[in-house]
Amino acid sequence: MKDVTERLEGNVSTRRVIRQLLVTIAASTAIFSVQAATMGPEALGSKLTPLGGEIAASSGGDIPAWTQPGQQGAGWSYGQVRGEHWKFKGDKPLYSIDSNNVAQHASKLSPGQLELFKKVPGYRMNVYPTRRTCGAPDFVAENTKQNVGFAKLDAAGVALEEAHVPGIPFPMPSTGAEVMWNMKMRYRGVGVELPRSISGISPRKGGEWLRQSTDTVFFTPWGKKGSALFSSVGRLENATFFNYQEPAALAGQAAVQTAVAGEQATTFYYFPGQRRVRRMPSYSYDAPQIGLDNQYTVDEANVFFGAMDRFDWKLLGKQELLVPYNVFGAYDTSAKAEDFAGNDSVAPQSRRYELHRVWVVEANVRQGMRHQAPKRLFYIDEDSWNALMAVDYDKQGQIWKVREGLSIPVYETGACDVEAQVQYNLADARYLFDMTSIGAGKNDIRWITDEGGNPRLKRDFFTSDNLRAISER
Repeated sequence: MKDVTERLEGNVSTRRVIRQLLVTIAASTAIFSVQAATMGPEALGSKLTPLGGEIAASSGGDIPAWTQPGQQGAGWSYGQVRGEHWKFKGDKPLYSIDSNNVAQHASKLSPGQLELFKKVPGYRMNVYPTRRTCGAPDFVAENTKQNVGFAKLDAAGVALEEAHVPGIPFPMPSTGAEVMWNMKMRYRGVGVELPRSISGISPRKGGEWLRQSTDTVFFTPWGKKGSALFSSVGRLENATFFNYQEPAALAGQAAVQTAVAGEQATTFYYFPGQRRVRRMPSYSYDAPQIGLDNQYTVDEANVFFGAMDRFDWKLLGKQELLVPYNVFGAYDTSAKAEDFAGNDSVAPQSRRYELHRVWVVEANVRQGMRHQAPKRLFYIDEDSWNALMAVDYDKQGQIWKVREGLSIPVYETGACDVEAQVQYNLADARYLFDMTSIGAGKNDIRWITDEGGNPRLKRDFFTSDNLRAISER
């Protein structure tokens, strides 16, 4: 607990707040211990949700009891703005937090959020009623139940060896690595297509915004309806394709990447100026993403992306925190980027925060390894296993980067997912947003539950030969 206290003393001066947060962490850790030690598969659907969250309401009632969320987007069809059809679109903020009252709410905020109120001018969070909108199809729930006592990590304890899929491998986790693999294996269908993904990086002082759009595809072959073993797809965690559409300096650059559990991702990159595909053996972990002004590393995508072998993963327990949830503002295809992206942060009206229980995982660089961020904290939603927040520390132990995963209920899958995210680089006083559909018009994100005849949801699409064939011009 010593390091927790040291972090907070730098952010909040009152001992009362520190004591309150330490009590909260201690109580949360006890909850996690009881779950791991005493509950069997029969708890899923009775004491726990089908994916392992607590059904019960919080002691104060601010987090309601979980019930089957049912249909969230009545009348919605692809191409329509998702938020306009959401079941709770009429919600109004309960209250707002800014630098004037942040101390009153400090026990429900992460260290990274507290730092944002100190470092980001005019930062504000609008807090809404808690809506537990994340469910799962029956086959995902059944596979999750079968995984209790069956799913396992490899000998090193950092890569998923086997599990029934699609399903959560460790619905009652006992290690930080198990929680992170639950995040990686959250149900998303067989793939996600983003025909026009909108991203932006705020400017250096006196500079201009760097805005990009890409055509992106994620393929998760283990997400087929029914039940299979993870080994039956060669333990392929995911495959990715992207092609820059803008700005002109990046247009035409494209890449494919495949990630097998326990292995460093394999990446091939097409450079139109050279008219060739090159293998990028070091394009992983904390390597800067090409063309993004050294603001975004490969493993910062999707809050966390990639192999886990450079860190030791410690499960700290659960906390009740104000987290980004049901953030339809980041998926508003009719909005203007200028209204979404403020000078120093995403506009408060485009963000939504709710009180939820989250698993807290601390990642420390493993002895003999290296990484730009030697320590990280991750906050994983108990209901969906989405990564909702992350905090990166620099080598001096100071908070460096703060990430938020902007989760929504997905009408196509019946689950929740994070595609859009925002990251604040406090050392550089800059921020970025990624994988949004802001202003994309009819080119909305599409979650696909049946690959059908889609040629971009086949393994041979994600090869160097295919990348060369579709890119050369």
